[in-house]
Amino acid sequence: MSARVLLPWTDIDVPEGVEAAYYDGVEPAPAGLDDVEVYVLPYDRGPEPPKLIAELPSLRVVQSLSAGVETLVPLLPEGVRLANGRGLHDLSVAEHALALIHAAQRDLPRWFAQQARGEWTREHTRSLADSRVLLVGYGSIGQAIERQLLAAEAVVTRVASRARPDDGVHGVDELPGLLPGADIVVLILPDTPATRGLIDAKALAALPDDALVVNVGRGTAIDTDALLAEANTGRLRVGLDVVDPEPLPADHPLWTVPGVVITPHIAGGSASFYPRAKRLAAEQLRRYVRGEELLNLVE
Repeated sequence: MSARVLLPWTDIDVPEGVEAAYYDGVEPAPAGLDDVEVYVLPYDRGPEPPKLIAELPSLRVVQSLSAGVETLVPLLPEGVRLANGRGLHDLSVAEHALALIHAAQRDLPRWFAQQARGEWTREHTRSLADSRVLLVGYGSIGQAIERQLLAAEAVVTRVASRARPDDGVHGVDELPGLLPGADIVVLILPDTPATRGLIDAKALAALPDDALVVNVGRGTAIDTDALLAEANTGRLRVGLDVVDPEPLPADHPLWTVPGVVITPHIAGGSASFYPRAKRLAAEQLRRYVRGEELLNLVE
């Protein structure tokens, strides 16, 4: 079987029988794409690359390099299959989640500010070890975060959309009873009707004083106004890689609240991602030309 494909990088290992065109999501797409059957979306290039899906009449497969593909599903023509990037970001997001936690627990912004002033003032801080961590979202990324938390000797409670008692996983409906016992809550949730606003004012109020809220999933999982209100009082601490709205406006008060650490949705984009993404794309192309089942298909 031969096929024409559209790829974001020129150094993907293309199997024999595949003719590749290239589109990085920055420069205009090349002409003559009517026969493209597989489109590997450029990663983290904004809204333009997905729009091209509707302009590929021979398209059979869209390969996203993101784990979350909720915005792509409505764009798919009938008969076009979608595969996501499940697994590509696991370690990168886990590293970043732990970095946010450590930054908050060990007061790193405070010490960085002291360094800039040339001050030497010492004080003991919180720790991750022995902290009770509520992990909300127990897919592959959540599991990668858990491994690092356990290595740090934190006490982890797993939460997923549905309870899995045999695996020690609580259902999301149990959150009201779990939140009061958490020192740290880590959210790794997609943007779906069921998750939007899940952590609202009531949920935040259930957390104990000085708890840390970390979000590396989608910003819509948290009621931003309610989070701001809690952070403003100093009762809760916050580490965010995702926000709602996103990007966070420059004049948004959340930027300057003490105890809040914000990074600009960069958890998944570390150096380890790109070689893994290219290997996945190459494997998918090999499977496609052989007529084999693709990986990570979204139902």
